[in-house]
Amino acid sequence: MPRSSVMPASEERDSRPALTSLAAGAGCGCKLPPAQLLSVVSQLAIEPDERLLVGTSSNDDAAVFLLRDGMALVQSVDFFTPLVDDPYDFGRIAAANALSDLYAMGATPLTALNLVAFPLELLGEEMLADVLRGGAEVVAEAGAVLVGGHSIDAREPKYGLAVSGLVDPSRMLTNAGGRPGDALVLTKPLGAGAVVAARRRGAGRREWLAQAVAAMVTLNRDAARAAVEAGAHATTDVTGYGLLGHLHHLCRESGLAAEISAASVPALEGAREALCDGTGESGGARRNAEWAQGFATFADDVARWRRRLLADPVTSGGLLVAVARERAEHVPGAVIGCLREGPAGTIAVR
Repeated sequence: MPRSSVMPASEERDSRPALTSLAAGAGCGCKLPPAQLLSVVSQLAIEPDERLLVGTSSNDDAAVFLLRDGMALVQSVDFFTPLVDDPYDFGRIAAANALSDLYAMGATPLTALNLVAFPLELLGEEMLADVLRGGAEVVAEAGAVLVGGHSIDAREPKYGLAVSGLVDPSRMLTNAGGRPGDALVLTKPLGAGAVVAARRRGAGRREWLAQAVAAMVTLNRDAARAAVEAGAHATTDVTGYGLLGHLHHLCRESGLAAEISAASVPALEGAREALCDGTGESGGARRNAEWAQGFATFADDVARWRRRLLADPVTSGGLLVAVARERAEHVPGAVIGCLREGPAGTIAVR
């Protein structure tokens, strides 16, 4: 019998290019530069509506629209290029990242819509199916329903979701309610961006990437519930603009300054090594650091790698919660600093 000319599915898949080889950036690190983006968005003429409780002006994590007394719709959208080669993990990370915007507002997720840009002919149906399977499983874990989506053919793969949920406005979390003396609790360690960047360069250990993936696919659901129950005054999730960037927004909208203890900020295993040897550096991190020069100052003894860590672009990071100091122990995570009176939006790193 003549040998079949059809390549087995496993071999065919192995011969396809890696997901990350087709992406110029990685995850939330491929966001547009924050200073330029904010300048553009500020030029939009948006008609005011009293039902819009949270819109674009506060740079919060999601929009909140009042439906009736005691019920508001919370909406957000997020998508990005692959940061890992495993398509299933890519899907899971993207879904957890999108849902995080709802959790940061204290909302309960309801529905999700897939957003797909994919070179189907190049990468094949099986790989796309794995991406979507990963996303669908995380959406289901969140108790939400995947209701459809939209796809286009594109050379550079991208995946994400548009998500919606509900919140009682009286229990809603925003980035604008921080109070002087509030403790700042970070619910996930930093450094995922650095670990991912290092692995893309062939550096670091596989187990470091595995631990980073485990952190990124973990939903912020439990942390959000704990924050609400603890009476948190303000929250945001830490993603592409790094800890400094997202804390800057929280401080600015709350009319306060912040002080951070660099040594108290938890880091994923491998992040220090990647940031010390330079393999964990990325364009997104450099843009974040340059932007932060306008609002953050560092004590002389703060190690260089820790300065880089605070600007590391995170994908599906944890929540940053401002809560009364006596209630901070009720929020899972590390107390990394506090809010205080001072020029709005400024951060002192000690």
